[in-house]
Amino acid sequence: MSGKTPLLLWPFVALWNVLTFILSLTGRLVAAIVGLVVMIVGILLTVTVFAAPVGIPLIIIGLLLMVRGIF
Repeated sequence: MSGKTPLLLWPFVALWNVLTFILSLTGRLVAAIVGLVVMIVGILLTVTVFAAPVGIPLIIIGLLLMVRGIF
């Protein structure tokens, strides 16, 4: 991480760094496909009410992975 990151923003910076690491390992196209799969799994888990606390973060991580793969 470059510079000082405020404490409240640190989880978002850490998540973005993990996504960047995955992107560097897999490549852009594979990262976008993995992001799509993670989003679909998150949506399927969100449909079941009991697994929604797990499904919603998966949707967000999949979306961020797709955005990172595209840009």
